[in-house]
Amino acid sequence: MLRKTALTLTLATLPGMALAAPDGWQPLLSPADLSALLDRGEDIHIIRVTGDFAAGHIPGAVFSPYEKWRAGPTNPGAVLPELEYEAEAVRVGVTAERPTVIVHDGDSPSDMGAAARVYWTLKSLGVEDLALLNGGFQAWAKAGLPTATGEVTPTESDFYAEWRDDWYIPTGEVAALVESGEATLLDSRPEGFFQGIAWSIARPGTIRSAENLQFSQFFENGLMVAPERARAIAEAQGLQESPITVSFCNTGHWAALNWFALSELAEVPNTRLYAESMAEYTIHGHPLDNEPGRAEYVWLSTKRWVAELF
Repeated sequence: MLRKTALTLTLATLPGMALAAPDGWQPLLSPADLSALLDRGEDIHIIRVTGDFAAGHIPGAVFSPYEKWRAGPTNPGAVLPELEYEAEAVRVGVTAERPTVIVHDGDSPSDMGAAARVYWTLKSLGVEDLALLNGGFQAWAKAGLPTATGEVTPTESDFYAEWRDDWYIPTGEVAALVESGEATLLDSRPEGFFQGIAWSIARPGTIRSAENLQFSQFFENGLMVAPERARAIAEAQGLQESPITVSFCNTGHWAALNWFALSELAEVPNTRLYAESMAEYTIHGHPLDNEPGRAEYVWLSTKRWVAELF
């Protein structure tokens, strides 16, 4: 893997050397917004993370499978070693200064969680100007904008990752905040998970003192809401006054949507993603709210097994 030379690093840090984002750039772009930027000749890197890339993609895009940004099956949301992220970023041509749009397939709001999680990861690695395409590739194609087919071989970059914890919070700190009560903990999952009557990779229940702010509240007609609406939701939840806001779910996928809506659109200060979420929190045996008793758990497990059987 190529590394930036000391001279390159020095030049990049000189005053006035940083590249400004294009006019009209914002964290959430509509297909029309992105199309206008491209038509103006702006140099924008487009990375697709879900869906059948070869069957159709935005011209000039490259493919970086979401799986490359996730950990193993027992704890999918765990943060990977920095060099693993860097290797994938280099492979698909990421640079810290080039504006980058992350694109999901667009088959559902949940699918956008993949793009939001990659956005969060690249921001934490030092990429400066990032955006999500609202509605993903399907919204782009539906708008009648140009598409291409076939595989694309990316051009590697010399990206040098420098991880920052500004938007991340680990399990130990989450547990400490539960004890101190000095944070707003937001469970991004559907109500059944929050209430402990549905579960997947983790024990049923939710982190103690958490509130339920479902990721779906940030979507209308399948699209993520505008910044004004995101701010209204945040204000209704009282988040602007919270010293720290923590977004979590089962594996840090849905929670990335809440993190994006609150941090990047509503601009709620000190919003963190608990990337590992319930999958790791429950492994450590922390007590939960809304956790069913043993008899109730057995009944729910049997009901779930019968439902899956038929």
